[in-house]
Amino acid sequence: MTAPAPLYVAKAPWTAARCAQVAVVAVVAVDVTRAVSVGSRPRHALPAGAWFTPVLVWGTVLSAAVFLVWFARCRRNAHLLSHGTVKGFSPAWGVLAWLIPVVNLWAPRVLVRDVLRASTPGDGAPARSDALVNAWWAAWVAHALFAPVCTWYGVGGSLPAEVAAEVLYGAAAVLAVAVIQRVTARQAAGIAAGAVAPAPAGPPRTP
Repeated sequence: MTAPAPLYVAKAPWTAARCAQVAVVAVVAVDVTRAVSVGSRPRHALPAGAWFTPVLVWGTVLSAAVFLVWFARCRRNAHLLSHGTVKGFSPAWGVLAWLIPVVNLWAPRVLVRDVLRASTPGDGAPARSDALVNAWWAAWVAHALFAPVCTWYGVGGSLPAEVAAEVLYGAAAVLAVAVIQRVTARQAAGIAAGAVAPAPAGPPRTP
């Protein structure tokens, strides 16, 4: 006899959101510490026992993983809040879009924007939400491209370049925290209002 599949119960991912926000802020704090400690000194002149480089690398990996966990849960909620009308919610694409070179310069912004829109069906001010996502993504892409551009023009590692890079990184982090907060809060409001369409968590189970 085939038993019905258990239903996925939509829930605003506040725990994952807070973890992602803390991870983003922590990574920026470590990066600022690195920038202040290193300044414009070359790599061979770094102080002995400099801890910030490995911590920054592993912290970045961890924060990315936590962010993707949060985003995956938000995408599933958004699909239910929009009653399945929003396309492009493939779990694989939700991860690969952030990892494929060149594609990750534009696709993640579209995914986050669509999740935010789907989380607030009937929103009367979508442009304001889009503006937050666009500002965050512009700051992030600018930071990602800043170092290669500076190196191309021969000013990489200079003090003005380091300061500008940290400003862009800090702005992207602050805006990322705001995006996480807005998406999660919108989903919490939609779920509380009963706007969710239930969906099975998996295929039917057979005893």
